[in-house]
Amino acid sequence: MKMFSESGKLDYHSLVINRILTTVLVSVIPMVLAVGVIFYQFRTSYQEKVRAHLTTLMKKHKERIDTFLNERLGNIRFLSHRCMLEASNQRGFMEETLAALQRDIGPIYVDLGLVDERGMQVAYAGPYRLGGAHYADAEWFRQAMQNDYVISDVFLGLRGLPHFIVAVKKTWEEKDWVLRATIDFGAFNTLVENIRIGETGFAFILNREGQFQTKPLFEVAAASVPYKKMLSAEVREDEVQILEMKDDYGQENLYASAFLKGGDWLLVYQQRTSEAFADIRRTLNVTAIIILLGALASITLAVVRVKTMARRLEEADREKEMMNDQIVEAGKLASVGELAAGIAHEINNPVAIMAEEAGWIEDLLEDVPPDLENLPEIQRALKQIRTQGKRCKEITHKLLSFARRTDSTVREVDLREIVEEIVEISAQRARYSNATIHTEIEETLPRIQASSTEIQQVFLNLINNALDAMEKTGGRIDITGRSDGKDIVFEIADTGSGIPAANLNKIFDPFFTTKQVGKGTGLGLSICYGIIRKMGGEITVQSRVDEGTRFTIRIPVMTPIEDSKRGNGFRRAM
Repeated sequence: MKMFSESGKLDYHSLVINRILTTVLVSVIPMVLAVGVIFYQFRTSYQEKVRAHLTTLMKKHKERIDTFLNERLGNIRFLSHRCMLEASNQRGFMEETLAALQRDIGPIYVDLGLVDERGMQVAYAGPYRLGGAHYADAEWFRQAMQNDYVISDVFLGLRGLPHFIVAVKKTWEEKDWVLRATIDFGAFNTLVENIRIGETGFAFILNREGQFQTKPLFEVAAASVPYKKMLSAEVREDEVQILEMKDDYGQENLYASAFLKGGDWLLVYQQRTSEAFADIRRTLNVTAIIILLGALASITLAVVRVKTMARRLEEADREKEMMNDQIVEAGKLASVGELAAGIAHEINNPVAIMAEEAGWIEDLLEDVPPDLENLPEIQRALKQIRTQGKRCKEITHKLLSFARRTDSTVREVDLREIVEEIVEISAQRARYSNATIHTEIEETLPRIQASSTEIQQVFLNLINNALDAMEKTGGRIDITGRSDGKDIVFEIADTGSGIPAANLNKIFDPFFTTKQVGKGTGLGLSICYGIIRKMGGEITVQSRVDEGTRFTIRIPVMTPIEDSKRGNGFRRAM
């Protein structure tokens, strides 16, 4: 980005933009990277934590369900060893056994039945009329006869209600018998239904064909792709699968599954990914807010700091340009001063000659008869020539004297004399400005040790400023001087345009001026302030717009001391 204009000046707008971008990039990018790494590590750790929790949860509930099924199978096996003969011969034995099971274990067992090898139920206890029911074609009966025991899938059967069978084959008197029990579906379904996390987490069981073995809490499609993928996965029975996939409705879900009942059933848990990883989303939102606030703070700070820097640079450049202009003006003023001194010197010689020639003519007139016509008029004219010539000589003498006094050597000076001399020099300019200068200075004003040149410069600057303020309207300048014993106090008051209150605290700053370019350097009052402060005094100002301005100068009365090494060689009079 270009930071300099075609004229070679600094382009502050480009500088501000460049610095703001640099500052923001340097401060924001490391913050974003650091927060991004921390968030990535948190997300990875949290996801692993959630998966580990689900794995533990699934193993726990898998063990619980398998234990439930194995206990039911164990109960039926125990009964098959004890009561095969009694169940076939004693009336009411099945009812007593079922009642005992329901009393000791709970209403988990719905009914009991004894089935012979032909599939005919020869004994039954339960709420249904299933005595003499024929199960030869039932899948659970065939599996029981083949494998000695079976825990069936959930089906409707003869009663038209979902249930599943736990059956055990027992051989007695060279005949095969099957003792079967119906397990209450509601109790088993509640066992799975209680697996809940949050609002959307729920569990259910599928068989190998993808048929529901429990009722899902929410409506799902058993043929959904995630379930097929989990059923077809070749995993160990004690292993837990965890997947993140979309369902048939396009919803992203987290799935966990584990095989039950020797691999015949699949316990499935699913939850919305948005809820399972809600803490990650909240953390992401907080992280985004932190980054945004940090970026805004960095941008704000960068804008404020860079704009402040650019404004100061611009002010410094502007002051530099003003200083250069004022130096040029000061050079011009110095040149004008030298020119004025030269002109005054050149004028002084002809004026002296004119005064001498007038005196010589007066001498010649002494030999002229007294009755010469117009002699009194000639004598009057010669006297006027000599008087005005003497006046011109005094004016040029004072001008030369002031222009050549550049020595700042401290000596004893009379402030009253210096001020009256400056007033006389400024009288002509005051007349041009339609202003009058009035002085009221104590005749017994103490003499002080100071540089007469510097004192002249102070009063000349203050009188010139007062005349500048009354240039268009005219007015009055009052200069008073007095001593209060410790200080000599001078007041220079004018009836000019006054100084705005906003500028009062700036008027003693170097190069500060309210005058038009070319009419002031802005150094006069700063020089006055420096001279008075160097003398141990103070200069203050009071002003009101359209009423006038009053400068007050306080200069301490100093007396010499013997040891010139102490201070500036003077001490304050007590």
